[in-house]
Amino acid sequence: MTTTPPVLPPAAGPDVPHPPPSPPGAGPRGRRSGAAPWLAVALVLALALAGYLWVTTTEWQRTSQEWQDEANRYASEAATLDQQLDGANAEVDAAREQLAAATGRISELANEKAQLGDENVASRQHLDYQARVSQAAAKVAVALGQCVNAQDQLIGYLEDADAYDPAGLTRFKDEVGELCDKANDANQALQEELRS
Repeated sequence: MTTTPPVLPPAAGPDVPHPPPSPPGAGPRGRRSGAAPWLAVALVLALALAGYLWVTTTEWQRTSQEWQDEANRYASEAATLDQQLDGANAEVDAAREQLAAATGRISELANEKAQLGDENVASRQHLDYQARVSQAAAKVAVALGQCVNAQDQLIGYLEDADAYDPAGLTRFKDEVGELCDKANDANQALQEELRS
């Protein structure tokens, strides 16, 4: 029967290589110390970014609140202006109604005045007509009266013609004729006035 010899660990000897010694600062601690500055820079940057974001957010909130307050103020002013505008529109509507009523009344008064004016003109024309007719009638009456009186005188003279100068009687007869012609002209004028 054959036996296998036991396996022995290698003997430490001069020919077994050993790992080289680590330089100072190398090894597990050395690797951490190289990352620490980067972590510190990253931490500072993160803090700076967080501070910037906090300041920006605070400023944005403050600005947003200011804009909100400004918007509320403008909304309040707009509501006030709307109320004032509604009041002004109501006043304008009332003024328009008053103007329409006043315009209608002015038109009525103008029509009434025109009618009165027409009546006054007609009355004045009628009075003028009556005055002209009265004047013409008075002239006719006077002229006819003179004509009749003169004819009566002429008749009296002619009844006793021998007592008067024939030339004087002829002259008086012509004068009576002129008076009666004037009475006839006055009567014609009266007739024309009555026809107009």
